[in-house]
Amino acid sequence: MFSSSRLIASGFGLALALSFAIAEKPLAAQATPQDTAHKGTKMPVNMPMGKKPQKKKTTAKPATTKKSAAGKSKAKTVKESAPVGAARKQVPSRKEQPMAMPMGADSAHREMGGMKMQPAPAKTDSMRMGGMPGMQMPANPTDSAHMAMPGMKHHSAEDMMIGPVGVSMERMGSGTTWIPDDVTLPSRRRMLGDWMLMAHGFVFAQYDKQSGERGNDQFGSLNWGMLMATHDFAGGRFQARTMLSLDPLTVTKHGYPLLLQTGETYKGQPLHDRQHPHDFWMELGALYQREINKGLAWSFYAAPSGEPALGPVAFMHRPSAMDNPAAPLTHHWQDATHVSFGVLTAGLYSRRWQLEGSVFNGREPDESRWNFDPIKLDSYSGRLTVNPTDHWSLAGGYGYLKSPESLNPAESMHRITASVLHGARLGADGQWASAVIWGVNKHSGQPSWSNGFLAESEAILDKHNTLFGRTELVQKSAADFVVDNPVVLRSGAVLPGFPASQEFKVGALQLGYVRELARMHWATIGLGAAGTLNFVPASLEPYYGSRNPAGTFVFVRLRPFHLARPTMRMNDVGGIQLKRDHD
Repeated sequence: MFSSSRLIASGFGLALALSFAIAEKPLAAQATPQDTAHKGTKMPVNMPMGKKPQKKKTTAKPATTKKSAAGKSKAKTVKESAPVGAARKQVPSRKEQPMAMPMGADSAHREMGGMKMQPAPAKTDSMRMGGMPGMQMPANPTDSAHMAMPGMKHHSAEDMMIGPVGVSMERMGSGTTWIPDDVTLPSRRRMLGDWMLMAHGFVFAQYDKQSGERGNDQFGSLNWGMLMATHDFAGGRFQARTMLSLDPLTVTKHGYPLLLQTGETYKGQPLHDRQHPHDFWMELGALYQREINKGLAWSFYAAPSGEPALGPVAFMHRPSAMDNPAAPLTHHWQDATHVSFGVLTAGLYSRRWQLEGSVFNGREPDESRWNFDPIKLDSYSGRLTVNPTDHWSLAGGYGYLKSPESLNPAESMHRITASVLHGARLGADGQWASAVIWGVNKHSGQPSWSNGFLAESEAILDKHNTLFGRTELVQKSAADFVVDNPVVLRSGAVLPGFPASQEFKVGALQLGYVRELARMHWATIGLGAAGTLNFVPASLEPYYGSRNPAGTFVFVRLRPFHLARPTMRMNDVGGIQLKRDHD
């Protein structure tokens, strides 16, 4: 389908540049001026509510009569129903006159001086504000922040964050994945004309020390930066995005030391006990979303480099792992397809669920980390995501990956994943995010499935302190660990190998902490450390020098500072604003 990856990449880059230069006209539904709703309607300035304006009558003054007790009562009645002219003297000004509203759902249809008031409605999903056609304010702002008013055009970055069917962009993880609504990823955004630009990224400068026979150490930097440009287009929402990394330069093509990690290659040999670097082009793609009706929408995602609908949110975009510099040991059982050279994904979604299907390139990235790999669409996947409440996001997916490994091109693989993500706020400045993820692989020609389990959590306690941790258990083969042939130790001793398909259960337990040192207008700098205790079976102890080899990271981390998700508030003049809990 794609004859030349370079041609497509160049064409896409040109299209991306042009998309920034072209601003589409507002939709016809948005072109109605806001003031036409009451065009031609006039109201007397001093007219009391519930009275129609009356023409003044020039009549002679009535003769003075003798007052009596009965006359006083009659005069009082006349006073209460005085004509409009007299009301100017007797009725307090509008500022002084409070307007009583019927309370309670059981109040009958009432009248107040000719103005009919409807009874208070029973509990519903939203509150409608009369007199402003089409304006709707959710009763529960966390359920939806989507409000529409005819003639009201998007005018701020906060407005543009609300997409079709009221799904906020804050929910977006990597690719087209979702995270819980009650947590956010740190980012910065601003308007450029009719375009909303959003930036997100992390830089870790770390010293990495992995102990034992297979350990190593390294000074390096893990990093990635993401830019998204969003614009209303053709009745829907268009978003162009790119994500770049200098990992091939800052941790080298050999990657960084990480005990028990496996996957991809270096100089034609499988990597083991090291995490491969990310490609420079981590993502280059476009997403288009459009409503079918107010409760249902469709989406289409196309990317020369991107993420198919398979697996959970990639680890660097998970709120439960975003401040953790180390990749999970289960990465190639769960979310390794987040860099695939060639992805097309179509989806159908509402405010609470999303169903997607993808065709994509099943081959893992090659060792040339700066270019685009050959773009293919030879694999497929599907995923269902459900966000039942603001605190939870549940997803399950299946994928068929054709020839994922370059060293075994005839071998394909089936993968199944399931994930449960949870998020909650911690005071005004923090959040607590957790994830439980399961992934399972089955290579063609192998009778059994190999499992990978992960549980991780990160708590941003306040503006200064963050805790994170992770525990994992995974089945890996002798071929994964490159112990399927005799192994020569550093001492010169030779250990025999195992059958290539023999599997070992290994695990890890990690705990880390970050202390924020400085906070700038747009970013925060933190000093952190993380320690990992690994667990290997007795049969692998000679190869690692211990049943519990350890690993340590000490790092300085730069990223946008965290912002709590926006909440709905009323401003001083009764308007509605989206404000954040802290800034």
